[in-house]
Amino acid sequence: MKKFAFAALAAGLLSATAASATDLEVTHWWTSGGEAAAVAEFAKAFDNDGYGDHWVDGAIAGSGGVARPIMISRITGGDPMGATQFNHGRQAEELVQAGLMRDLTDLANSEHWADVIADKKLLDACTLDGKIYCVPVNIHSWQWIWINRHVYEDNGLAVPTDWNEFVASAPALREKGIIPLAMGNQPWQSSGAFGVMAVGIAGVDAWLKVNQDKDATVAAGPEYAKVFEAAANARLLSEGSNVQDWNQATNLVITGKAAAQIMGDWAQGEFQVAGQVAGVDYDCLPGLGINPIVSTDGDAFYFPKLSDPDQSEAQLRLAHVLFAPDTQVAFNLKKGSMPIRLDVDLNAANACMKKGIELLQAGKILPSGNQLLSPDTQGQIEDLMTQFWSSTDLSAADAQARYAEIIASAD
Repeated sequence: MKKFAFAALAAGLLSATAASATDLEVTHWWTSGGEAAAVAEFAKAFDNDGYGDHWVDGAIAGSGGVARPIMISRITGGDPMGATQFNHGRQAEELVQAGLMRDLTDLANSEHWADVIADKKLLDACTLDGKIYCVPVNIHSWQWIWINRHVYEDNGLAVPTDWNEFVASAPALREKGIIPLAMGNQPWQSSGAFGVMAVGIAGVDAWLKVNQDKDATVAAGPEYAKVFEAAANARLLSEGSNVQDWNQATNLVITGKAAAQIMGDWAQGEFQVAGQVAGVDYDCLPGLGINPIVSTDGDAFYFPKLSDPDQSEAQLRLAHVLFAPDTQVAFNLKKGSMPIRLDVDLNAANACMKKGIELLQAGKILPSGNQLLSPDTQGQIEDLMTQFWSSTDLSAADAQARYAEIIASAD
């Protein structure tokens, strides 16, 4: 067996001196079929790192909103795991400020993460006071609508190429007993779908003014009025979904019970597990086909400070493995996301991933809401969207007014 020496890794090498193998618990919320297949690639790479290490899977069922409080409670309560997932952005900010997370700056510098990362803002999201505290592992974009081609082709309908064509097709779909828009009943799903509609319908500039500049005037203005009107229509199009989890909604699309879903590109993992082929069985429209763009959301792993020196060394080995080119390709091909680094072989990428990569390389990039809005502000928006999408009693105009108030006080 080998001993991991940080100084050697900092020089881009792995030490070969004796050490004991280490079990390292890793917590995450990847539990759907596609997610489980993807995270297994991380586990396999770590288990085969040459040091006898072992990934102890700490999957927490449910969404990130369910898992994050559990993860945070363990870290603050003195029972930290070896590594834990958070989304890119500010979700772990208070933990870092409290001195509970490990500094990875030396590793990041020695491996030149900044030189190969596809969007430097994602490394910035890991950085506080000039120090890097997390490993970005993928680029997920919310900015997609997924369409079952067979639903349209088998019913003699043209496959939509943008949101407007999709909305126009809805009456014909209803006549065939098909739900136009699949939507799960979780706050983050309705809030995320609204964000996609805001980019597609109000446009990138308006979205940035609201989310980046916290401009409540724009949030209350005519561009966003169109978004809320479209969302009010979309909640009617989603009637009949009657599912909870996002992957259950994706399955409605895969099985042809629904025509489409607004969801991040992690939905691709479910299509792949079902044997579906991009461009043949399903289509993907970035920016709703109106404003093609990708948001640079995604996942990162943080490493709580540990007292056990063997586990501390294993943390750095895992950080190295997560960012390694081969691991990045294997994981992201199954996750449906884009690799965090551009110096990897993507010949195996499917048609939808290639669309995303082309937009990424062209600089058609949008920061995610996680990077711009605090968890508290996002929680307020999710609460509003839950009420809005679940009941027609809340009008588009009233919801917009409340949304503008949230943006006015956003931090």
